[in-house]
Amino acid sequence: MGEDGPDFDKGAAVPTGRAARLFRFGGIASGIAGNVAAGGLRALASGKRPDLGQLLLTPANTRHLTDGLSHLRGAALKLGQMLSMDTGLVLPGELTAILARMRDDARHMPPKQLQTTLNAEWGTGWYSRFARFDVRPFAAASIGQVHRAVTHDGQDLAIKVQYPGVRGSIDSDVDNVATLLRMPGLMPRGMDISPLLAEAKRQLHAEADYLAEARHLVRFAALLDGSDVFAVPTLHEGLCTPQVLAMSFMDSAPLDSLLDAPQALRDRVATALIDLVLRELFQFGAMQTDPNLANYRYDPKTGRIVLLDFGAVQPIAPELAADFRILGRVALEGGEAETRAAMLRIGYFGPTTAPHHQDLIQSMFNTAMGPLRQDTPHDFGRSDLMETLRDMGMAIGNDRDLAHVPPAATLFLHRKIGGMYLMAAKLRARVALRPMIEAYCGT
Repeated sequence: MGEDGPDFDKGAAVPTGRAARLFRFGGIASGIAGNVAAGGLRALASGKRPDLGQLLLTPANTRHLTDGLSHLRGAALKLGQMLSMDTGLVLPGELTAILARMRDDARHMPPKQLQTTLNAEWGTGWYSRFARFDVRPFAAASIGQVHRAVTHDGQDLAIKVQYPGVRGSIDSDVDNVATLLRMPGLMPRGMDISPLLAEAKRQLHAEADYLAEARHLVRFAALLDGSDVFAVPTLHEGLCTPQVLAMSFMDSAPLDSLLDAPQALRDRVATALIDLVLRELFQFGAMQTDPNLANYRYDPKTGRIVLLDFGAVQPIAPELAADFRILGRVALEGGEAETRAAMLRIGYFGPTTAPHHQDLIQSMFNTAMGPLRQDTPHDFGRSDLMETLRDMGMAIGNDRDLAHVPPAATLFLHRKIGGMYLMAAKLRARVALRPMIEAYCGT
């Protein structure tokens, strides 16, 4: 940082105005429509009947959609990332694969736009508060980016800055993404995703409130105070605003750094993170629902797991926790009728869902519960369960007659559970799951 402040260079800015963002969405839609039309003409010329679903889900349209939403960032990108963790119970498998490309495709805003944003939040001359402020972020996500800074009294901080225009564009962004998703051929006929979109809007508004995230960070720090397993950053309240979150910088390594670690260490980390999900569900009454592995790091000096990013914390209603406790018990010991009743109560299917569709969903659930019923540790590294569930989920999601959408709270919880499974598989961990379920579900 120079004498007159940080050295700001050029870059592509985040579109902030509603008109600019709508124009970008229009470009995405028209580009996809043009590709579809061209593909349809090619199919007709070769004597084939065009399939709209296949024409929409082409590599070219995949790139067009993901590149466009990644440039928009904000709620548009976040919603794509949320939906990308779908298990096949809502969206067709091909569309889920397209959206999955956006999980790690966030781009940071240029420094000049950063300067304007921080001028609005902290006032001009804000850089005089710091002995050092790194203009280039060390992390970028869907609704904000993170910078490292050092105060004059030597405090090492991580400062998350929200992209401008995010909060004001949430509702219109979600509606515009919904319009893209409702293009004919992408989703089952008659599927009503309105409740899911309404919940996505609610969650995104909460996640864009950095003062609310600050409260969640403080709450989880208190819940885990004194833990020799987990570490949580310390809030730097004086620098926090609704669009800036400041906390202690925690020197740590990504979970990927443990891929070649001793088996016992990988097992311990995976077991601890899975146990944390159960504690969130059954004890804390709140869950951090974003399964992005970048939110979890490892401190080799202390051996503790560092927890980052509490923007996606969602309350867990006592009734939902009770229903999942019952489901956990019947998953281990119950019969088919008891399992179906528990699944109906949670909303995996509805009373009017066709019996054969209920059978498909229950079969998928029973398959997923296999590792929980083992008396020996489940070897995530050697298991093909995720591929099996993916294939089953794609078959269910591609059934154009199945229009039931599970409750949003259940879907976001499953998003977290699915993310932890992927984490354990990546670490090739061996985890004894049955004792953990028994401990929390009272079997």
